[in-house]
Amino acid sequence: MSLPRIVSLLPAATEIVGALGLMEQLVGVSHECDFPSEANERPRVTHCPIHNAGLTNGEVDEWVRRALRDTGTIYSIDEALLRELRPDLILTQKLCDVCAVDYGTVARLAAALAGPPKVVNLEPSSLSDIFENIRGVAEACGMPDRAQEVVAKLSVRVEAVRARAAQTKTRPRCFLMEWVDPPFCSGHWGPELVEIAGGHDPLGRKHERSVQISWEQVLEARPEVLVLALCGYDVAQAQRDLELLRTFPRFNSLPAVLDDRVYLVNARAFFARPGPRIVDSLELLAGILHPEKFPEFREKGPELYAKA
Repeated sequence: MSLPRIVSLLPAATEIVGALGLMEQLVGVSHECDFPSEANERPRVTHCPIHNAGLTNGEVDEWVRRALRDTGTIYSIDEALLRELRPDLILTQKLCDVCAVDYGTVARLAAALAGPPKVVNLEPSSLSDIFENIRGVAEACGMPDRAQEVVAKLSVRVEAVRARAAQTKTRPRCFLMEWVDPPFCSGHWGPELVEIAGGHDPLGRKHERSVQISWEQVLEARPEVLVLALCGYDVAQAQRDLELLRTFPRFNSLPAVLDDRVYLVNARAFFARPGPRIVDSLELLAGILHPEKFPEFREKGPELYAKA
């Protein structure tokens, strides 16, 4: 049986393809797909005007809101290139119009292509959903057995963290912050990661969409640990927004600040990317919340996290 020609419009889907050992079948990717490294050698079929434009948090938020209001999307797709690539399978999502080309656009375009290609929607809201997405991609590629080993190994790591975290005496209040200007709490799998890692996110929306919150809500929650997991941002970009956050009223009164427990993480590659490396995110979070219990996870490199 011949394997399908795959176009991935999601960084997480590209990572899943890589984990399943199917990079040879990947013929096109989105503008954000950068892992595994071979993804950077594939034609990019999507474009975003502000990708790597160096805009501030507030400028990004303003541009996104305006673009969604005026045009309904913030991305464009190269239809001519997509036709040329002749995909049998397109991996996309319905989860978030800010994260990738909206599903309706992809579905309409796919229907007009030769074949037409199969469109697979990845829409995880939990850790188990992410694992199910891995199985779904493998199934769509006609290689369901490949997912079993990948998911099994990831599950072992998750349960190892869960078991060790359950032995801790404290569950610190952890605010996993998804955006600074305006403030957004974490949603979907984010609060679940905090929970498994031995903490509690009083502002998080487990298995639901993240939402804008007021700074007063953050002050009232009095987080003991503050983790800036800013959607689409790496550590260096998060550092810039931390400086903005320091100007917020009574920032220095937060227990996390007073106890020197403010962290910056690479959400661009990990926390906000629901693929196999979400388990790396969990392990790092465990090391942040309980360094005495998980010292090995605190030894990860500066590309993954930094202490403020």
